[in-house]
Amino acid sequence: QVRGQTVGIAGYGEGGLIGFYASALAPTVRATLVSGYFGPRERLWEEPIYRNVFNLVREFGDAEIASMIAPRSLIIEYSETPQISGPPKPHDGRTGAAPGRIWTPERHEVEQEFNRAREFFPANFKTDFRFVSGNGGTTVLPGSDQALGYFAEALGESFEPATAPKAPEAPPELRLPVDIQERQKQQVKELVDHIQHELVVCERYRNEHFWKPLANLNASQWAEKRQSIHDKFWDEVLGGFASPQTDMNPRSRLIYDAPKYTGYEVALDVWPDVFAWGILLVPKDLKPGEKRPVVVCQHGLEGVPKDTIEGPGSNGYGPYKAFTARLAEQGFITFAPHNPYRGQDKFRVLQRKSNPLGRTLFSTIIGQHEQILNWLQALPFVDPQRIGFYGLSYGGKSAMRIPSVLDRYALSICSADFNDWVKKCATVDSAYSYIFGGEYDMPEWDLGHRFNYSEMAALVAPRPFMVERGHGDGVAPDEWVAYEFAKVQRFYDQLGIGDRTQIEFFNGPHTINGKGTFEFLHQHLRWPN
Repeated sequence: QVRGQTVGIAGYGEGGLIGFYASALAPTVRATLVSGYFGPRERLWEEPIYRNVFNLVREFGDAEIASMIAPRSLIIEYSETPQISGPPKPHDGRTGAAPGRIWTPERHEVEQEFNRAREFFPANFKTDFRFVSGNGGTTVLPGSDQALGYFAEALGESFEPATAPKAPEAPPELRLPVDIQERQKQQVKELVDHIQHELVVCERYRNEHFWKPLANLNASQWAEKRQSIHDKFWDEVLGGFASPQTDMNPRSRLIYDAPKYTGYEVALDVWPDVFAWGILLVPKDLKPGEKRPVVVCQHGLEGVPKDTIEGPGSNGYGPYKAFTARLAEQGFITFAPHNPYRGQDKFRVLQRKSNPLGRTLFSTIIGQHEQILNWLQALPFVDPQRIGFYGLSYGGKSAMRIPSVLDRYALSICSADFNDWVKKCATVDSAYSYIFGGEYDMPEWDLGHRFNYSEMAALVAPRPFMVERGHGDGVAPDEWVAYEFAKVQRFYDQLGIGDRTQIEFFNGPHTINGKGTFEFLHQHLRWPN
């Protein structure tokens, strides 16, 4: 009741969506009319990205949301949904909108979802749910007489179908003129300002709830406390799949025969219809019975493993400087895995499909790396306690997430990616922000309140962690990187292990530098330089 009045909500299209969710949450709404929206949500990933609510379809289809309205009245009207074929065309220099469309589902799909909502309740439960469609299962125009009649009845009112007006003249316009475009601009600005304020609040929240409880811990105390934080990061932010299957079915073929190493392309089964692959480089001076450290060398966006291996003149040499091969020449066993962030929107579809299931692209990637570690640790010439991770760019994103979850990585090096990640994902005050690019796959669920890059690095501790940063790298300004890393250094110092973390700045662009990081690998993987 609002001021003694009975409340009902009726909406069409997006208005139907908003009214539907609002009624599920607000028990004061007595009757709800949803037109041009209701239906199955298994293809949510094809809809506009703002509907891609994290973890939604694991618990809530439209039937489950409808069940929250019972025993109040719900009328579903099968009408033509406003058709959207995709985002607006790029204009004024703006690009990068996520694909997404809106279409009218088949009548049987809508009615099946409607009936599924009814099935949640026993037969004697009074459920005032009504379904309205045209003759022969066709659509009706929004606001049909039948739907409005049911709606009025639920509100305790009578309804008379409209008749054609006798007077041809429209009633005079008595409202003050309203600039609709300016009003929308004002509302969008208010929402943007609210979110930008939340970015500041989020950092205070992390300081209070993440860092403050960790004050005065030593390394052994942190190791005990870390597990619960690790589980939240894995289960609630990235989203974990089940462990890989036990049958890896490894396949390999010789693809490199260089003076100092031999290279093999390797494929491993992870889950049914999912496999991992990469390139293993084995130094030729490996002695019988010897066990050596491994460096897992991760490529970046749109890359492939060979980009990290091949020399001057190759496509990948500019950013990667053949660091996988160079480390093999220094005596490390190296493995360059393929991570599936390739194909522009094709790989981002994996992210879109994963999010409504409470999963991310890294849910799959981490499963692949878990199987890679199973395989590497089983090789007779690998020391299973000395496997490090070193990634550039999107491989640097991997360096922040994969070793934070998979403890069997002995150390992690993030190259050309470390920064104030939450700000980079959401600020509108910097050209460095992903808001202005095409990387709509970057946001992760409630990350701002939980894990910026310093918090992810804390999950690597007490294992060694390093950042490699070129002054000319366009990922972020040095100031963002240094500010965020200062929290990492402070934490390692407080744990009494300050010598296990460091940052190397160098004069250069978005590239592997391979100096301080190589020394870091030799030191902490205990391999002579």
